[in-house]
Amino acid sequence: MTAIDGLPPLREVIRDHDLVAKKQLGQNFLLDLNLTAKIARAAGDLAGHDILEVGPGPGGLTRGLLAEGARKVLAIEKDPRCMAALGEIARHYPGRLEVINGDALDVDISQHLRAPYKIAANLPYNVGTELLVRWLTPKEWPPQWDSLTLMFQREVAERIVAQPGDKHYGRLAILAQWRAQARIVMSLPPEAFTPAPKVHSAVVHLKALPAPRYSADPAILSRVVAAGFNQRRKMLRASLKSVAPDIEAKLEAAGIAPTERAERITIEGFCKLARVIAEG
Repeated sequence: MTAIDGLPPLREVIRDHDLVAKKQLGQNFLLDLNLTAKIARAAGDLAGHDILEVGPGPGGLTRGLLAEGARKVLAIEKDPRCMAALGEIARHYPGRLEVINGDALDVDISQHLRAPYKIAANLPYNVGTELLVRWLTPKEWPPQWDSLTLMFQREVAERIVAQPGDKHYGRLAILAQWRAQARIVMSLPPEAFTPAPKVHSAVVHLKALPAPRYSADPAILSRVVAAGFNQRRKMLRASLKSVAPDIEAKLEAAGIAPTERAERITIEGFCKLARVIAEG
């Protein structure tokens, strides 16, 4: 697909604005507008929704989101070289695209979007996981966002959707699946990008649940999960020793064998242990 909206093909945009991808910014541009439109559709019905996009680059996904009917897109781009290209898209969609030249880690999204909004992005590889963790750990739940449709390195995507016993199962899986439905909706080979990264990529869709699957204090759960997986080869009675002095008794009270390892414990099991620890 060369165009979806009368604007130039992305290869022309990159050439005209001299947008050579920068490795230090984690940039890998997705130039096929068929694929960017497919990612936009994976975010669900966009009509009547505000959308946050991080790292739009030359604007391929931005155009897909707007063409699919997004009420407004807030695009946060750190690279000032991309501003002119994004400005052309903004003029093509009057009043529907706001572009901020800045770091997504520093922008207060609530000042720019109406909740509940959706987040859709081909995240820069160097900040993708940090942004996801921030979005999954707001002070209050449910969050201001309704869903996340995000592209990651394939390995990170597999960590998000992993199940107990899987080699990818860990803190990220528990963090994501405790309060959201998570699934991989698309896989992309390196050659889909310019420049081609050394790894495959995948798009993950996360839908916020109205409440966590199981009750637990977020801070205690986070501490237990972090300690368990920081030493994932150790038995829990050893890896969780710093969490509580009588950890073996607490594990048994939660119905977990002290000789088990973190990678075999379900989210429900971790939440039950967090409740037992909270009781003192």
